[in-house]
Amino acid sequence: METILLVIHVIIAIFLIGVILLQRSEGGALGIGGGGGQGGLMTGRGAANLLTRTTAILAAAFMLTSISLAILSGMHSGPSSILDEPAKAETPATPQPVEPSAPLTND
Repeated sequence: METILLVIHVIIAIFLIGVILLQRSEGGALGIGGGGGQGGLMTGRGAANLLTRTTAILAAAFMLTSISLAILSGMHSGPSSILDEPAKAETPATPQPVEPSAPLTND
């Protein structure tokens, strides 16, 4: 479920970037979409309204998928605080007594 929602989220993000870049900026710097030319299917105002509405819809969908992913990721995570976990007492390794070996004899 998370994987499908994550893929949808990325696709919405890509479309949102594309629609934003199509819009005409005030300075005209990055606006790819023109609008104002004769012979187009839509007028400049109609294209601007369509792109504005599309941006709003994609932004709302992006926010919904973001919130859904945050909720889904929090559902199956355990306690993340070290104060919530029981204390684990680590016992230091005690050296085992060494048995004295037989003395070495040179034959």
